[in-house]
Formats: sequence, structure tokens, C-alpha cells
Amino acid sequence: MNALRPLAVVTGASSGIGFELAREFAVHGHDLLIAADEDAVHEAADRLETHGAEVRAVQADLATLTGAETLVREVRSLQRPLSAVVLNAGIGRGGAFLDTDPADLARVIDLNISSTVHLSRLLLEDLTAQGAGRLLITSSVAAEMPGPYHAVYNASKAFLRSFGLALHTELRGTGVTVTVLMPGPTDTRFFVRAGLLSTRLGRSRKDDPALVARQAYGAMASGRAQLVAGSLHTRAQELAGHALPQGAKAALHRRMAEPGGSRSHL
Repeated sequence: MNALRPLAVVTGASSGIGFELAREFAVHGHDLLIAADEDAVHEAADRLETHGAEVRAVQADLATLTGAETLVREVRSLQRPLSAVVLNAGIGRGGAFLDTDPADLARVIDLNISSTVHLSRLLLEDLTAQGAGRLLITSSVAAEMPGPYHAVYNASKAFLRSFGLALHTELRGTGVTVTVLMPGPTDTRFFVRAGLLSTRLGRSRKDDPALVARQAYGAMASGRAQLVAGSLHTRAQELAGHALPQGAKAALHRRMAEPGGSRSHL
């Protein structure tokens, strides 16, 4: 890799928002280390190199401590200053809480929360030691409402939002900034993987992940604490939701996420 180019790390980069964020870094002159738990991460690396970046792909299950520490070892083995870290890897599991396998629920917590905390702890240590850098954590607008039929996922995103905003304040004066990304429904494979296609939420209009990534890159570069990203429609809905009490938000989410919900009034 070219040590004169800045280096960015992006997790969950094989597709969707993660891939588009990695592309933003590539076109802005960064080399990349990207990570995901599937073979497609290698194809993603090849596609990103067409933008002039040198890209190293790490296939690792970040929901495990071993996978997270594998990624950190790969980052440190490059012996290069880090410009930016994007902790984007995450999953959901739709359906009634009592009908969901406990192992599936645990995996949501392990990847969305435990992995993000562990990687943040280790990689922020590197960023603060060099006195400069950016960290972006992908939360969701789901963080702002209770999530019937997606309860653990919404709660995990609420954790990430609180965690990221706390770090943003705690690290003032270090030269390192932390930005929380809050996209709305986005056109990725998330809804298939989470088992949400039979729901109104799964069939709702979705934003372009490239649009979300462009906005996120700008917010991260400027050191913003938080960004609600996506279309004007998404941002207007998020803003309007501030006026609703939590009970009303929970009822709305139940209607959107309940399996086999009506196909009308999407």
C-alpha cells in the first residue's frame, strides 16, 4: 500500500451502505482495509480498486471476539496511520421476540453492540495516540423508537447512538471526532437478511445507499456529532416523529414491522 495516501477501515463493506462508504473514501484518495463475514468482501475489494485505491479485504466474523481482534491485527500490521474508521457492520432479526431463537438475538447484540464497543476501544486507542482521526458509527433512525417485532435491533441502535454521542463529547480536544450515522430504510440486503420482506417496513420506500454514504462522508469529514441521512422524505419523517410520544411510536412501529401486515397504505 502507498503510505503517502490516507488509510480508512470500513466494516460491513461487502455491500449496501458499507460498500458505498468505502467507495466514498476510495474516490477521495484513501486506501482501504475493508471487512465483512462473507466471500463477497473480496469482490467488493476488486470493485473498489477500480477507483484507484489499494484495498485489503479481511473476511472475518466480527460478531466474535476472535473476528474483531483479527481485524485489529490486520489494521496494525499495515503500520500506517489511520485516517478514518467506519464501524458499519450490523444485522437485524425481525419477528416476535418470543418466537425468535435466542442465539439469533444474541448474534444481533454481539455484532451490533459488543463488536462495535470492542473495535472502538482498540482503534480509538490508535487514533488518539496519533492525535488525529475520524470514527463513524452506523446507528439508525430506529434508535429513536421502541421496536415491536424488531425489539432487540432497535434497542441495539439506540445503544449505538448513545455510545457514539458520548464518545463524541468525551474525545473533544484529542484531535479525534466521532460521528453517529442514522439512516432511514435504505435499499440494501438488510431487509431480506432480517426476515422483514413480509412486513410493511420491508415493502416501504427506501433510500439509495449511495446517497446515504455521500451525506455520511461529508458529516464525518466535518466532525459532526450526528447525521440523519437519506432523502428529504426520510429526514422529514424523522423530524415529525419528534412530536410523537414513545407509546405512539411503538404502536406505529408495530404496525410497520408485524409479520404478514396488510399491503395497503404503504
